[in-house]
Amino acid sequence: MTVDVFNTEPDSAIRASTEGATVGLRGVMKSFGTNTVLHGIDLDIPAGQFVAIVGRSGCGKSTLLRLIAGLDTPNAGTIQIDGQPGPWRDSVRLMFQEPRLLPWQRVVANVEVGLPRGPDRHRIAKDVLAQVGLAGRDNDWPAVLSGGQKQRVALARALASHPRLLAFDEPLGALDALTRIEMQDLIERVWAAKGFTAIVVTHDVAEAVALADRILLLEEGRVAMDVPVNLPRPRRRGDPEAAAIEGRILEQLLSPG
Repeated sequence: MTVDVFNTEPDSAIRASTEGATVGLRGVMKSFGTNTVLHGIDLDIPAGQFVAIVGRSGCGKSTLLRLIAGLDTPNAGTIQIDGQPGPWRDSVRLMFQEPRLLPWQRVVANVEVGLPRGPDRHRIAKDVLAQVGLAGRDNDWPAVLSGGQKQRVALARALASHPRLLAFDEPLGALDALTRIEMQDLIERVWAAKGFTAIVVTHDVAEAVALADRILLLEEGRVAMDVPVNLPRPRRRGDPEAAAIEGRILEQLLSPG
């Protein structure tokens, strides 16, 4: 399969960051029994870049994300964060499609999960809740929150430990359209403010174009396209340049064979 690479050199849309982590993959393969899901992935992600991974179901998107997040190990090849092999502890966090909140704990206690014990733990959790638009909701129970609010809590929990790499596995897939747009805007704002490296897996190509500096299209466990998104932020929905990028990716994604 020929890899379609339009441009992978750093440019004005790729922000250097002292807060983000670099990611490097060399020859990464992953198999489950006799089924090989990833075939020799080579990838470099600069510090602070926002990368979206798209592709058909079963192409290896979530598997690749889990490997980068350190939740699984490759059968072959190497993965390094900031030039170091795992485990990466607090420098990497993964946000799932489901909020995975503890129903018997109040909102602020859910954010405190994973934070070291200490006198500032509660204050840090309240501060980060305010950053995601949930000031004053710290003593609520998860059951009274909407779907979008629960995802904000999950985002706050991921941000609380100041990760240098934040990975998102279809985090907005279960939300309604308007709430999804609001969450996209929130994720973009906190990424821009904090400078972490972001990697999001999504089935929504428009969402990938709205959020990412760079879009990777996986096909059958290989990188088939590596497309820069050199558009100013914040991005306007319906922008013809964004639509052109989306159309080019969809053409490849929907092409037979």
